[in-house]
Amino acid sequence: MSRLGRITSETRAATRAFLRRRTAVFFTFLFPLLIVLIFGALVQTQPTGGGLFTEPPAYYVPGYLAVVVLFTPLSRVGSEVARHRDDRRFEKLATTPLSRAEWLLSQTLVNVAIIGVAAVLVLAVMVAVTGATIAPSPWLVPFLAIGVALFCGIGALLGSFTDSQDGVIAASNTLALPLLFLSETFVPPELLPEWFRPLIELSPLTYFSRGVRAVVTDPGAGVEGTVVAVWPAGPDPAINLAILSMLALVTFGLGALTLPRTD
Repeated sequence: MSRLGRITSETRAATRAFLRRRTAVFFTFLFPLLIVLIFGALVQTQPTGGGLFTEPPAYYVPGYLAVVVLFTPLSRVGSEVARHRDDRRFEKLATTPLSRAEWLLSQTLVNVAIIGVAAVLVLAVMVAVTGATIAPSPWLVPFLAIGVALFCGIGALLGSFTDSQDGVIAASNTLALPLLFLSETFVPPELLPEWFRPLIELSPLTYFSRGVRAVVTDPGAGVEGTVVAVWPAGPDPAINLAILSMLALVTFGLGALTLPRTD
């Protein structure tokens, strides 16, 4: 079987495995929508007031997308690695031509497809409940795909170094929650202490949020009664995409390299 055939076959198997877990399917799509409804419809933004949500609704597009781009790969891939290790499935895979990198690539492709659908739902619900003005761009596709690949690699690392599936969930949540709120997503940098702001550059999610914000918002746009894109656009999205791509290559390579071995 060719490499493409092996990856295709494993991707199909991983897709069927995901769809059989109805609870996982339900929460993969429900959780980010609940975040949008809670913060977008109930808390709402106050552009002229004080507090946390002081930016226009469109500012928080990267934050809502980050919920699925960050949490889903970390927990799903990490749990899948831990499950394969506990059930000795990697030993069985070692008897096949499928390499570790091909296995991880197949898991990544499944996550890209799942999160792509979830992202469309998140954007649709966000526009419906918050009235955010966004300008979807083809650039959004590579940002989503590469962002998912990056965190799939990190998820593989978590699954390899934690001792159980419960440990994966605890580790992924411990890592994801600070990144979600401290990567120029929900909390603008000016609300953070000056000494902490340089640390934002260390978060890979920062480059995802900057790039997404730049490509889905039109700084010159506006609708009656709505303030749109009053924040600086930041660096060229291509720069953020390049940084995100390099980080994704590193984490994916390390994730594949550290998958449990049987030889």
